[in-house]
Amino acid sequence: MKIEDSIETFNSLLKRQGFIWGPSPEIYGGLAGFYSYGPAGMALKNNVLSIFRKELRALGFGEVECPNVMPEIVWAASGHLERFIDPVLNCVKCNSVYRADKFLKKELPEKMIDGLSFEQMETLIKENNLACPNCDTPLRKIEEYNLMLSTKVGTDTIAYLRPETATTTYLLFNRLDQVMRRQYPLKVFQFGKAYRNEISPRQGVLRMRSFDQFELQIFISKKQEYDFAEFDDVKHTKLPLLDWKLQANNIDVPNSISLEEAINTKILKKPAFAYCLYIAHYLTKKLGYSDNVIRYRQHSPNERAHYADDAWDLEIKTEQFGWTEICGIHDRTDYDLKRHGEYAHQDFKVAMDLNPKEKEIPQILEVAYGIDRILYTLLETNFSVEDDRINLQLTDFLAPNTVAVFPLVKNKENIRKLALQLHQALQDNLIYSFYDESGSIGKRYRRQDELGTPYCVTIDYDSLKDECATIRERDSMEQIRVKISEIPDYIKTKLEESKI
Repeated sequence: MKIEDSIETFNSLLKRQGFIWGPSPEIYGGLAGFYSYGPAGMALKNNVLSIFRKELRALGFGEVECPNVMPEIVWAASGHLERFIDPVLNCVKCNSVYRADKFLKKELPEKMIDGLSFEQMETLIKENNLACPNCDTPLRKIEEYNLMLSTKVGTDTIAYLRPETATTTYLLFNRLDQVMRRQYPLKVFQFGKAYRNEISPRQGVLRMRSFDQFELQIFISKKQEYDFAEFDDVKHTKLPLLDWKLQANNIDVPNSISLEEAINTKILKKPAFAYCLYIAHYLTKKLGYSDNVIRYRQHSPNERAHYADDAWDLEIKTEQFGWTEICGIHDRTDYDLKRHGEYAHQDFKVAMDLNPKEKEIPQILEVAYGIDRILYTLLETNFSVEDDRINLQLTDFLAPNTVAVFPLVKNKENIRKLALQLHQALQDNLIYSFYDESGSIGKRYRRQDELGTPYCVTIDYDSLKDECATIRERDSMEQIRVKISEIPDYIKTKLEESKI
C-alpha cells in the first residue's frame, strides 16, 4: 500500500472508530482548531493519564489543579502579554494568513529560520522574492499576533484563558513550599486545558486552539542542580540527542550517548536537567514507542525562550507530519518566580539547602507534554495495514478495550448467557471488556483489530461441554483454549508481561 493510501486509511480510521472527530462542531461545519474525542479516543487518553499519574506518584511528584482563567496581571508578570506573539504575514489580495517562520521553513528548507528577528525574516522574503502561495501576490510586512484568548470576569475584570498550565502551577509556590514541608527539590505536575488563538490551525490535533497539557515542574536550588543524587541512578541511560551544534552543521541524525557522557562533553550542563530528560524518556517508553521513532532535539541559543538556560524537544517521527514534538524539556531558571514575586509583592526566597541563612529563589525545571500529540503519534506509529487487515498494535494496557467477548452465535441462548457471564467476570476484575454479538466472527475480529484490542474471546458450542473458550491474540492471530473460569487471571498475567 502506498504511503498516501495508508495515511488516508489511517485518517478514516480515526473518525470511523471513534478516536478523533472534528473540527468541531461538525454539524455546523466545524471551527478550526477544535476537536472532540469519541469513546475510543477518551479511553486511550485516560489510559495514558493513568500510567503517567501512577509513575509520577512513585517518583515523588504531587498533582495540583488550577483554574483555566486568570486575571490580566498574571500574564503581564509571566511575560505572555508582551512576548507570546507570532510573526504573521497577510496577503492583501486573497486575505490568506501565514505564520512567517513556518512559511519560510517551507519555502527555504535549507535556511536556519529559528531565532530570526522580524527584520531578518522580512529580508529573506525580499531577497528570495517570496509571494503568497495562493495568488502569487507580494506579502506585506510581518505583523505581531498575540496568541492569548481574552475574556471578562464579572462586569469589568479583564482576564485570559491560560495558554499553558505551567504558569498557574507557579502561582501556588508558597502553598507548595508549606504543604510539601520544604523538602527540596519540590516535584509537582498538573494536567488540564490550555488555549491559544492559533492563526490558522493545521495538522489536526497537533496544533489546536484548545488542547490538553501535562506538565511536570521541579523547584530546585542552584546547588542541587549540579549535585543531584538521583542522577547517579540514571546517568548510564542512553538517549538519541540531536544537539544544536549538529543541527547547525545540517546533521539531523542524533547521537545515542549516555547522560553522563552528555554532561562530560558539555552537551548538557546540569545533572538535574539531564534527569529531566530521563524522566521524559522513561514516561514516553512506558507508552510503548519504539526507539527508532524517538529523538531529542536541542533548541539553538537563538531559538530558546528568553528565560531558558537550556531547552530540548522530545520528537516522534510520523509518516504524515515528519518529526513531531510531543514534549518540551526546559530549564526555566528563576525567571518565573522572580517575575511573580515582583508583580505580587511577594518574597519567594527560601532556604533550600538546610542553611536558614542562605536563601534563594528556586530554579524551575520543566517537562511539558502535549497529551493530544501523544495520542496522535501513538495511533499513527502503531497503525499498520497488511493484506487489507488494519491492525492497531497498541500496548496491551493502553488499548481502549483489553478484551472483546463474542458468542459464536447470538441466537443460541446458552452460548450467549455464558459469554455475558464471562464479560461480567472480566469487568468485575477491572479488565476493560467489550461484548459484541453483531456480525460474523471475522468481522468482529476486524473491528477489534482496528481498535487495538489485544485479546478476543469466543464462546462456542464446545464451551458448553468443556467449559473452555478460544482466546485469539491480536498481533500473531494465534488461538488457544483456556478454561473460562481462568480467563480473568490469564489476561491479568498477560497484561503484567506486556508492561515495560
